[in-house]
Amino acid sequence: MRAVEELVVQPCPQCGVEVRGDRRFTVWCAACDWNVDPQGADEEKQSRLERRRRRMAQEYGERLLGQLAGEAGRPEGERPGRSAAGVLAYTIALLVHGVTLALLAGGLWLVIGDWGGFGMVPGLFLLALAATLRPRLNRLPAGAQVVSRGEAPELYALVDEVAAALGTRSVDVIVLDGQANASVTHLGVRHRVLTLGLPLWEVLSPQERIALLGHEFGHFTHGDTRHGMVVGTAYGSLTTWYYYLSPIENPTALEYLVSLLYLPPRWSITGVLMLLDLLTTRASQRSEYLADAAAARVGFTEAAAGLMDHLLVAESIDMTLYREVNARQMRSSGRVTAKDAEGLWEALAAHLRSVPESEHERRRRVSARRGHSVDATHPPTHLRRALLLRLPPAPASVTADAERTRGLAAELGDRRAAVALELVRDGLDQY
Repeated sequence: MRAVEELVVQPCPQCGVEVRGDRRFTVWCAACDWNVDPQGADEEKQSRLERRRRRMAQEYGERLLGQLAGEAGRPEGERPGRSAAGVLAYTIALLVHGVTLALLAGGLWLVIGDWGGFGMVPGLFLLALAATLRPRLNRLPAGAQVVSRGEAPELYALVDEVAAALGTRSVDVIVLDGQANASVTHLGVRHRVLTLGLPLWEVLSPQERIALLGHEFGHFTHGDTRHGMVVGTAYGSLTTWYYYLSPIENPTALEYLVSLLYLPPRWSITGVLMLLDLLTTRASQRSEYLADAAAARVGFTEAAAGLMDHLLVAESIDMTLYREVNARQMRSSGRVTAKDAEGLWEALAAHLRSVPESEHERRRRVSARRGHSVDATHPPTHLRRALLLRLPPAPASVTADAERTRGLAAELGDRRAAVALELVRDGLDQY
């Protein structure tokens, strides 16, 4: 299954140079950047806080790039949680959780102290508020495609090898889902979980998959204050407060007056969020850069750079997946069956293999213009790729030969089919 290139040749309307491109993608001019970013940055849909976070990500990313590129190829340094900024961030996070605890204590005191009286009303309100603001430990989502060690020994052996190469403990659980992403996190207090999004996993080469695993385990190796249990759950509580205090759209006169009363606490919450951003953004971005360096060490620099290119075209992965899922839904006669989902991953991989180098280069230039990043906590992707290319190349410490690749494909066959069927049957909204 191979995507067909649709060649277009035309003069650049801006500088007159001959432009050759693939009609399936944006046609642009590499000489003068005509049409390099036809949509432009979509900042109107972002809140002021989100725009501020992304500007901060760009500024810190550029600063750290120059610093880390000069650290002899193996940039290390202080662990984020041990810096003065990290200690202050932990202190603020504990104060945030202290407010939640005070709401809980106040609610219990009112309910118990005035049992059966009017004081129970504000008491129950405080208890309900504390419940929504409580720190939440990660849990596996309902219906998660959990892969056990007995079911996928080759996959766990590869994951264990990557973890050992980076000097960290492996994961306890591996989960597959239908998102073009991958992540590691703690499940409960101690257990580690690795989530592999098949739309991303399936379009990567065997060595790029190892680089992806190296990046994820690099987070465990170098730490990340913002995504730690204490500070991470405090962010969740503050975001909930921010949501509760947000102004109402098209308010009535009374609602408008209430919104005015909300302004001081909302500004206070915004200030605390921005302060936490200032204290943790540098450490969080440094952690991302170090995780990228870990990806290059275990998977080879070229594979890690290829992974960055795939992240830059993640939007194309999502669009192709959406198109393929819709086409299969329309072809099905009523109830979607496993046959309708056949070939989904192969079609996605074929499309990504057909993406021309000119489109990758265009995405890099757009990334540089917009300060593109996966989210506001990541350095811009083009800067991450630039650091990889500046570091001295080193041989891969973990490799995937043909036999290992076939073994991984064989043991994940049923799970791949199950996730594909879920996507075609239920659509992308469930993810």
